[in-house]
Amino acid sequence: MIEVSAMFVALAAVTVFMSALLLVSAGAKSLRTRHITEQMSTLGVPQHMMAFLIAAQIAGAAGAIAGLWWGSIGIAAAIGLTLYFAGAVAFHLRVGDRKGAYPAVVLTMASVALIVLRTATL
Repeated sequence: MIEVSAMFVALAAVTVFMSALLLVSAGAKSLRTRHITEQMSTLGVPQHMMAFLIAAQIAGAAGAIAGLWWGSIGIAAAIGLTLYFAGAVAFHLRVGDRKGAYPAVVLTMASVALIVLRTATL
């Protein structure tokens, strides 16, 4: 029988939540809905960067999931996600969008939690 620690269960739960959220967000960005287009315009994100942001979110989700089996990949993905969401916080604050910054702050903290949980379960 395989013994699974509570810490690994927490890691798996945060990983699945983050990965699902990232894939939904990447899907929304790829559809270029009016809401997303307006938000990116308000934040000053050029349209040509959308493909990069979509790819970063998909790579982050894939890396986080792969990290459940390969710890170093999970840590690298979580570091990348932390930087991604910290950048989102900076972009929101730069234009005075405190309301929009809050979700990015929460996701930055969740990304840091992934680093901590994956490191603790190596």
